[in-house]
Amino acid sequence: MALHFIEIMKAIFLGVVEGITEWLPISSTGHMLLVDKFITLNMSEAFKEMFFVVIQLGAILAVVVMFWKKMFPFQFRDKTLPIIKKDTLSLWYKVVVACIPGAIITILFDDYIDAHFHTPMVIAAALIFYGIAFIVIEIWNNRRVPTTKKLDDITYRMAFLIGLFQVLSIIPGTSRSGATIIGALLIGVSRVAAAEFTFFLAVPVMFGLSTIKILKFGFSFTIEELLILGIGMAVAFAVSVLVIKFLMGYIKKHDFKAFGWYRIALGILVILITIIL
Repeated sequence: MALHFIEIMKAIFLGVVEGITEWLPISSTGHMLLVDKFITLNMSEAFKEMFFVVIQLGAILAVVVMFWKKMFPFQFRDKTLPIIKKDTLSLWYKVVVACIPGAIITILFDDYIDAHFHTPMVIAAALIFYGIAFIVIEIWNNRRVPTTKKLDDITYRMAFLIGLFQVLSIIPGTSRSGATIIGALLIGVSRVAAAEFTFFLAVPVMFGLSTIKILKFGFSFTIEELLILGIGMAVAFAVSVLVIKFLMGYIKKHDFKAFGWYRIALGILVILITIIL
């Protein structure tokens, strides 16, 4: 029973880490893999590989709940047929277009990346590189005005370009939200619209990745594994609600440079710890 309690506390902590890092552009997978080096779940490697992806469903559900009115393409009035919200439906079509590059790369190279790139030094390098990228891009952004200020103004071409940037996040430590936000900022999308499009894009991407991981793992969960996974997802959901509210308020008044400096500092710390240990 003591063992179960310890594992539950680990799952709660990992859920907190996931909820915080999934939406901030600092790499949730990178943080989860690094935390696992010090707070290791007493589970099989196959379960942990699946857990680190599927736990993100809790964070995704937070987005669905908070942005339901914006995401749901139908509107019901009385007992009549539902009214299709064309702008919302069009936005989902753009999300599908943005998903295409990442889906192709993930299907082709996911196993290879899992086997060769999930190391502290790779994570550290990605943290530092994209941290510098955020700072440089934000300094550059200070001298120009976004050409696309609203979510609905994102075109199919822009959606595809953002999807190409999302491909970069297949490398641990990059950050899916970070890659898409960087791509959106570079092509002239405002910070708020970039963040909102990232939220939309996360829904099919994470559901797809989670499905792949669950199918690879199989459906033969033990009771303890189901408990650990459920707790991690529930905590990630609750924390994500708070973090999303914070982020949407933060970016209305601030840029992303602070996250860039954080990434650089964490990357250097990871390198030092790796060398020392």
